[in-house]
Amino acid sequence: MSRKISIVPGEFYHLYNRGTERRNVFMDNTDYRRFQSLLYLANSILPIHFDHIKPRGRTSPDIYLLQRKNLLVEVCAYTMMPNHFHILVKEKVEGGISHFIQKLSTAYTMYFNKKNGRNGVLFQGKYKIVHVDNDQYLKYLVSYIHLNPIKLIEPTWKETGIKDRAKAKEYLATFPYSSYPDFLGEQRPEKAIISTQSLPIYFNTTKDFEAEVTDWLSYEK
Repeated sequence: MSRKISIVPGEFYHLYNRGTERRNVFMDNTDYRRFQSLLYLANSILPIHFDHIKPRGRTSPDIYLLQRKNLLVEVCAYTMMPNHFHILVKEKVEGGISHFIQKLSTAYTMYFNKKNGRNGVLFQGKYKIVHVDNDQYLKYLVSYIHLNPIKLIEPTWKETGIKDRAKAKEYLATFPYSSYPDFLGEQRPEKAIISTQSLPIYFNTTKDFEAEVTDWLSYEK
C-alpha cells in the first residue's frame, strides 16, 4: 500500500498488517489478550511501561481502568486473527496514527519475541493504511472487520456461503478478540478500547447492527 496517503485529523482510516512470512502472530489466548490491552495502552501520549500490564496483583480487567492522557486516535472497530489484525480508527491529532501504530507494534513485538525466544521483525513491513473516504465504505468496513473471524470456522464462507448462519452469529458474539461484542452492547472491560460514538449513527440499536450482520451472512454472489 502506498505510503503517500494523506493522513488528516478527523478522517477515518483502515489499518491492518500480518505476520512476516504470513506467520501466526497470536499463538494463544495470552497473546490475544496482550495485543488487546495494548490497543488501549498505546492510544495515549504516555509511554507504555511493563508495570502497566503485569504489576503484582493486577488482573487483566484492571488495565482498562488505567488513565490515559491525550488520545492519539479513536479506535472505532477492530479484530484480531491468528496471523493478522484489522483496526478502524479516526485520526484525533496530527501524527496520531503513526505514533499509535508504532507504539502498538513495537510493544507487542518485544513481548512476543521475549516470550518465544526470537529476534527480529514480527510484522510484514510497515502497516497498511487505507483512507476511508466515503460513508458507504465506512459502514461496510464496520461489518467487514467484524466478520473476519468466521474464517476460523468456515474458511471458504465468502466463496461457498454460510452453512449455518445461527452458528456463525453465535461464534462472532462469543469471539472475545474483536469489538463485535461491544457493538452488541456487552458490558465488558475491553469496551474501553473503542469509541463507537465517533462513527456516524448507522445502527440505532444493537438489533439494527445484528440485522446488518445477518444481511452480510446471507449475501450470495
